[in-house]
Amino acid sequence: MGTEDPEICARIRLELELRESVSNPPTNISFGPVSDEDMFHWQGIIIGPVDTPIEGGLFHLSIRFPIDYPFNPPKVQFQTQVFHPNIDVNGRVGIRILGDQWSAALSVEKLLLSISSILLDPIILDGHNPVSDLYWHERDYCSNKKTTRLEKQLLRCWSRIKLLPMIRNQSDRFKSGRR
Repeated sequence: MGTEDPEICARIRLELELRESVSNPPTNISFGPVSDEDMFHWQGIIIGPVDTPIEGGLFHLSIRFPIDYPFNPPKVQFQTQVFHPNIDVNGRVGIRILGDQWSAALSVEKLLLSISSILLDPIILDGHNPVSDLYWHERDYCSNKKTTRLEKQLLRCWSRIKLLPMIRNQSDRFKSGRR
């Protein structure tokens, strides 16, 4: 058995993942190639789950795959601005599964579900920007101050993710049925 070109193997894997997502669509995420000409540049969308602080929010991502995918991770960048410990000011996602903890067993769907999960529950140890410090400060403030249960929930929600006004307005339109 001869060795195949890594780019061909990556293309086959991406086509397989795309077919799987079409036949069994995942909940609250969507993804696919930006164009028919470039199978290595995809767009992703994460929809804020119901009953969460990001309910109805739409988060657009750019996903660029290396030619040796799945043996190396894609580069993922938010196109939607998000104030979050695991997302830098340029929208790059900084979590270990996109680095030294990448596994070829991960798929685009599993990756986007993981990113969706960190939107609600940041991985502070992976945080690489000043928002991580803010998260810890607000967490300590909340635990040291006598607050009501509602105040603690609100502080926890807002310390985890702070959407820009544009995204909050988009979410309000989505909830009210205006699009």
